[in-house]
Amino acid sequence: MAGNYGANQYKQTQVKTANRGQVLLMLYEAAIANVKKASLAIDKKDIAVKGMAIGKAHDIINELVATLDFNIGGEVARNLERLYNFMTEQLVKANLENSKEKLQTVQKLLETLLEGWKGAVEQVNKNGGASAG
Repeated sequence: MAGNYGANQYKQTQVKTANRGQVLLMLYEAAIANVKKASLAIDKKDIAVKGMAIGKAHDIINELVATLDFNIGGEVARNLERLYNFMTEQLVKANLENSKEKLQTVQKLLETLLEGWKGAVEQVNKNGGASAG
């Protein structure tokens, strides 16, 4: 148990010290992990795990929507909002229909966005800024 406490403390410290860009990447990674978990749960016919994982992915995407800055992001932020809304709709349908295809659509979108943000965060960090997204 003591090791678990240490890991939790480390994770909390990691989140507290992460810049906005790193937090954004962590959110994407967590959403992807939950979409994958939901897909595996469909294979195992584990409805409870599927529902919880989809719920967590949905919550993370809602958090991503909440972080959008329309004043700075303009059209890009509006396009991201539409994409996030599409993903949440796909998650709801995936949950209702046990659709791995809809989960895979969301996963591919999240992975594509994650790769793009990784590049952006690296560029911002190289240039000395600590903010992305």
